[in-house]
Amino acid sequence: MAANGKPMHRKVPSSVPSSVSSSLTAGRKSALSTTWVPERQDIIWINFDPQAGREMRAMHPMLVLSPKAFNERTSIVIGLPMSTAASNASNPFALDNSKSAKEPSFILCHQPQSFDWRQRGASRHPWKRVSDAVFQSVRLELNDIIELVSP
Repeated sequence: MAANGKPMHRKVPSSVPSSVSSSLTAGRKSALSTTWVPERQDIIWINFDPQAGREMRAMHPMLVLSPKAFNERTSIVIGLPMSTAASNASNPFALDNSKSAKEPSFILCHQPQSFDWRQRGASRHPWKRVSDAVFQSVRLELNDIIELVSP
């Protein structure tokens, strides 16, 4: 919320196609007025801009790591970006989700992010959710990187 009491909304970058741009602004309004809340293991659309350096940018799918109760209470979602770029096939931190997505798809375990999903107009992605097996692999890979739990 801005100092003037009005909600702050980021402007959709000009690099985002107009078809996605209109769904972003529409999503902003509908996300605030509906009961949908992202759940752990969901795949959502979310805008990663602004970005810096080697971070993911623009509109991309994101695998939700945080539980629904947290997401609902805080409006923050914690997750991992996803990409269809074939170059991720050789990325040691990218897990292949192509079988679930039915097209090339990689979960980037080395780039955990948190976003205000309501303000960014997050919405459901057509891939819906990852399988329990894929989610467990993601959790193990992320733990290998940040070592929250000792093996």
